[in-house]
Amino acid sequence: MTNRIASKHKIDRRLGVNLWGRAKSPINKRDYGPGQHGQRRRKPSDYGIQLMAKQKLKGYYGNISEKQFLRYYKEAVRRTGDTSENLIGILECRLDAVIYRLKFVPTVFAARQVVSHGHIKVNGVKVTIPSYMVKIGDKVELRDKAKTMGLILDAMDSGERDVPDYVEVDHNQGAGSMTRIPQLADVPYPVQMEPNLVVEFYSR
Repeated sequence: MTNRIASKHKIDRRLGVNLWGRAKSPINKRDYGPGQHGQRRRKPSDYGIQLMAKQKLKGYYGNISEKQFLRYYKEAVRRTGDTSENLIGILECRLDAVIYRLKFVPTVFAARQVVSHGHIKVNGVKVTIPSYMVKIGDKVELRDKAKTMGLILDAMDSGERDVPDYVEVDHNQGAGSMTRIPQLADVPYPVQMEPNLVVEFYSR
């Protein structure tokens, strides 16, 4: 088990939020940080607020590595338009994020695992890279064996999340696609995300 997967329930307490809005989150029982000093609350500095915003966004998408996240930021800067909106659009185009939005999996961590194990095809070709960038109109589908997996069937039937309107899916066929690049306001984050603070963090 990787550190990312092993620590998924610790992220909520460290950040002080129910990052994925799940009933299993430990923050629901203990809304303070871990450790003997976890209940001490200090007023964060501007840097601390910006860092927290970055950690929330990185953590939400499966605890993306700093190197990869910085690369997304630089790509967001390179593109025309609002950098913070560009960053959200890039993150939502990751293959693991797309199959999470399509409700093929219950969590972003399961999404990464399902992709890595070769259960997903994009335009008919097996893709095993969770960070693969999905384009508008690409057909993202489950391979035949994956369509009978309990984890995937349970995710499709779950009422815990809704499918956002910037993707379309046919759960009977196990296929879907992204219809447009979402804006921040379109993405169903359970907590407030502040990509503008992430931009400020990297612009220091």
